[in-house]
Amino acid sequence: MGWFALFIYAIGYYVGISIMLEKAGTSKKRAWIPIYNIWLVCEICSIKKIWFWLQLVPIIGAFVKIWIAIIFSMHFGKYNLLHHTAIALVPFIYLPCLGLSQHTRWGGRAMFNSYKKPVSREWIDSIVFAVIAASIIRTFFFEAYVIPSESMEKTLLVNDFLFVDKLAYGPRIPSTPLSFPFVHNTMPFNSFEPSYLTWITLPYKRIPGFTSIKRNDVVIFNFPEGDTIINEPNYLSFNPYYDVLRMDYKDNRTALLQDHEILVHPYDKTDNYIKRCVGMPNDTLYIHEGILYINNQPAFLPPTSQTEYLVETNGTPFTTDLLESNLGYHLISNDEGVYFDEKYNFRQLDKNSYVMNLTPEKAQFIKNQPNVTKITNYIEVGLENRLFPFDMAHFNWGLDNYGPVIVPKKGVTVKLTKENIALYKRAIITYEQNTLQEDGDNFVINGVVSNQYTFKYNYYWMMGDNRHQSQDSRFWGFVPEFDIVGKASLIWFSWKNGIRWDRLFKPIH
Repeated sequence: MGWFALFIYAIGYYVGISIMLEKAGTSKKRAWIPIYNIWLVCEICSIKKIWFWLQLVPIIGAFVKIWIAIIFSMHFGKYNLLHHTAIALVPFIYLPCLGLSQHTRWGGRAMFNSYKKPVSREWIDSIVFAVIAASIIRTFFFEAYVIPSESMEKTLLVNDFLFVDKLAYGPRIPSTPLSFPFVHNTMPFNSFEPSYLTWITLPYKRIPGFTSIKRNDVVIFNFPEGDTIINEPNYLSFNPYYDVLRMDYKDNRTALLQDHEILVHPYDKTDNYIKRCVGMPNDTLYIHEGILYINNQPAFLPPTSQTEYLVETNGTPFTTDLLESNLGYHLISNDEGVYFDEKYNFRQLDKNSYVMNLTPEKAQFIKNQPNVTKITNYIEVGLENRLFPFDMAHFNWGLDNYGPVIVPKKGVTVKLTKENIALYKRAIITYEQNTLQEDGDNFVINGVVSNQYTFKYNYYWMMGDNRHQSQDSRFWGFVPEFDIVGKASLIWFSWKNGIRWDRLFKPIH
């Protein structure tokens, strides 16, 4: 549908230009040659030829074409903002009508020069230009992003403001180009109203970038399970639709639809997430006792990452000064006088043991305290039924004892079995747009019986640096390549009760 709409748009545009060129005195043989007729418009309107070449550039060229058509129309005496708006929005209709109108006459350069633009129009044109320029920069070059949660602490902090480099991996052609400027997927001041129209939707296409994704890059991506959300307070991506469907409704989609308002997002309009890319296509990864392994080797551990440790003592309690001043915990106490951190980074299990969320450096600091007898990785249990691939009969994995998982790679074929189908089912059906049915020990893919599948895209495995406070691939699986937005490159501003000066213009590693 998207490509068909663009085809109609292009045909109408060039037909309109050709008819208008004939009216301006150009021969039919020359006027009806697509693309070349834009060169002729530039010649008769004295438009510098650089604009002809710029209109051939993808995306940017669409705006240049509109500008050239507006200049052309002014040589026919069409100066009104309403006329120019029609050229911008529906040139495939307006330009042919303009060319065929008996009331439209070619006035040439004299008519163009006779127009004196009012101050109000100068302001409107300046604002429109600024919006278009900023939208192009935001879509294809870089975008500002603010950290909303603690999943990447201490590498990234809440209210760190980042620049997302979209040239690094190559900018995507927008799948949903009709969108309100400067916002992502909801309207300003109304987080439940979509900011885009799906009248035109384009398939995934990425302009080549300067590099490719590297293992351990910090990446911005569209949340894969955010394609469908419960569009109500306390849900959205914080309480994902698929989790609610699995946990609360036992996969009864009909009942959920009766109880909640559902919104389906295009892939480029799901919420943006930020994580570290720990798994590349064809990597084998697993977690054992809280330690991540990639291809049977311990994975890179960022020095600013956090994980929970079980700290055992001789019964002597930690001082509040050590916990608050040295470790940065914000302590509160319950009715029994037991202290814990307000963000659950510190809690006491009994008289002698504590759970502490620590960086490697702080873990060594605690280990050296005289009252500490032992410190080990804390193993989280009880989340098994919430973890990808949601098949406890074959994958009874925990948050800290997980896998192994092989990350799908484009062009690689996997053998499908009843034991592993849960790992790949969503990728095959949702991300790669196939039909899939089980038929005894075989599978029917797009109507063909087969027990194997070859992937069309590369996939990645994303995890937060704050391992026990991160909703990441352990909860929702693989990230397809078309969901990749860009590389987190620089912290340009940071705020918490004032400017955090030590974080300004800090590169992200």
